[in-house]
Amino acid sequence: MSDAFPALPAIPGFAIARLPRIEFGSGALARLPDIAAGYGHNLLLVTGLRSLDESGAGERLFAQLAQRGLSCEQVRVSGEPSPEWIDATVAAWRKRPFDCVVGIGGGSALDAAKAIAGLLLPGNSVMEHLEGVGPERPYQGPAIPLIAVPSTAGTGSEATKNAVLSVPGRFKKSFRDDRLVAEWAIVDPDLLATCPPELIAADGLDAFTQLLESFVSTRANPLTDALARSGIMAARAALPALHRQQSAAARAQMAYASLLSGICLAQTGLGSVHGLASPLGAFFPIPHGVVCGTLVASATAGNIAALEARAPDHPALPKYAEVGRRFAMQKGLNGPDARCFLVDTLRRWEQELALPRLSAYGIGQADLPRIVAASRGSSMKTNPIELSDAELTGILATRL
Repeated sequence: MSDAFPALPAIPGFAIARLPRIEFGSGALARLPDIAAGYGHNLLLVTGLRSLDESGAGERLFAQLAQRGLSCEQVRVSGEPSPEWIDATVAAWRKRPFDCVVGIGGGSALDAAKAIAGLLLPGNSVMEHLEGVGPERPYQGPAIPLIAVPSTAGTGSEATKNAVLSVPGRFKKSFRDDRLVAEWAIVDPDLLATCPPELIAADGLDAFTQLLESFVSTRANPLTDALARSGIMAARAALPALHRQQSAAARAQMAYASLLSGICLAQTGLGSVHGLASPLGAFFPIPHGVVCGTLVASATAGNIAALEARAPDHPALPKYAEVGRRFAMQKGLNGPDARCFLVDTLRRWEQELALPRLSAYGIGQADLPRIVAASRGSSMKTNPIELSDAELTGILATRL
């Protein structure tokens, strides 16, 4: 009997960008006052328009902050923040000596909080740093410490460095820098209890799309692969169940999947769904999660077809098959059949989760060339294979 061990596979080098400290679990929101007090007593809260104020969780939080002796000012953001709104908010509050910014809400509230925390001290316009728009000057900081508290399970914004800002009809771009990453991410699944089914569907498929695109990204690495696998399976188990009926276990699984999706995308970039989502969200009044949910099946099928035709040895193909086998719970399912099972599952989710088609938002065949022409941003660069204009048009056309 030989004592020789089989040769070990090499692990390629990789880097992991800055991440927040994470508090996860039911009731985690109650830790916010003590965490915030570690930075000082003057807080700026950036929230959605009404959801926090009208919830029992919000009432308890405000009472706990007052009991802790913390002074709070509140800014409410309605919809996706624009550069003009960020600049006006910074101008209105920059002379106040805030010790910490706390963002509580969905992706828009957290993105707004990042941008505000980053600019309250420097005081300059966010347009100076917005990618693809204006001079794109390097951000110098300093940023005020940020605590991010998601109240939806979708964007993973609590773990990323980018603040997405938009001007309807013109652009949807990011202000991004490592110094914008939150110091703390407090992820409390209980905050999902008030999310309506349509929001659960759209946000949940956004998180799933981020996990799948991170898994097959050209910048994926062994660590992000492990996290993406875990998040993908959590979403598979929880998303349809949570859409049908709220449960504490399903909320926790989806909050976990969303958090991992943010961690992964921050390290790997994304893919064709998010490449198309940028112009779709800029040119039309379509929520980001709806874009992801309505396109993920078609984009996955398009990627697989292109890889099989032009790059049959690409490492993304066995990864798609792995997800399909995990979904089917059949270890022996061959590669093509496993990939088909994955796409079929995503098609079924389209129906079960009632994802609207693009035409519901006024998008027609004549709009597709403009959308495709504007889709070649950073997300498309990490798609596992370069898709032609015709292939991207075909993906969009299947969901009109």
